[in-house]
Amino acid sequence: MSDDIEEFDDEFVMDNAGECPTCDMVTGHEVLREKKAGSGSDFLVKCDECGSVHTITVREPKSITIPFMLSEGANTVIVHIDIDEDEVLTIGDVFEHGDAHWEINRLENSKGQAMSHSAVDVVARANAVRSDMVLVRLTLTRGEVSSSDSITVERDTVFKAGSIMEHWEQKWRIRAIHTGAGRTLTGRVDAFDIKRIYLHEPPKPEDNTPKTPRERRQAWKEGRLGHNPNPEIPMAEKAGKSKQKQKPGRRQKKKRI
Repeated sequence: MSDDIEEFDDEFVMDNAGECPTCDMVTGHEVLREKKAGSGSDFLVKCDECGSVHTITVREPKSITIPFMLSEGANTVIVHIDIDEDEVLTIGDVFEHGDAHWEINRLENSKGQAMSHSAVDVVARANAVRSDMVLVRLTLTRGEVSSSDSITVERDTVFKAGSIMEHWEQKWRIRAIHTGAGRTLTGRVDAFDIKRIYLHEPPKPEDNTPKTPRERRQAWKEGRLGHNPNPEIPMAEKAGKSKQKQKPGRRQKKKRI
């Protein structure tokens, strides 16, 4: 991840984010009606982008209680943690419990066999150690193809929606950041508050290339083309200044004696 992150001051949070079947993308929605159903609700919503009306179904997943052995230095305690049944646990995952973050270093099934990753309903017990790192999940979209990945960063790392970050030696634009409070398209979020970051390919360099001498000079001034202590003056400006220098002034008449 690069430390050079472009900053955007405006912040916009997408209300009632969900996938619109008409737009075929995640958009904000206006809730028209809510109907309780089982452990969740059915929401009749209207897309903010295209105005189509459709239903979003929300169901609370069942929770499974997993015994965790938490180790911090020489101190070890056993706690029972409720985890949604649709979750997958992986060695190296970082989670929050109490006032600390913990990294999973062992997973076992009911036969005591170690596993590198597993669905929650298969895990019989788990071990974790105190960690100052957090796991940030990523969704990377290139064209119409999306893939999932994750990175581990210090818990106080700040990400900015709309900025450029580097992942696997490639640059990506942070399209949106999902937190527990919703999805933001701009603004900054601490790593420990992030549920998922959505990355898209950044614009191609040639799309931002200055096309006129004046645009190029302005780009130098803004630092978009690197450091240039002596920016080249466009030929058009040079020609204009030359004409001004050559413009004849009024001649004073010599007095005859």
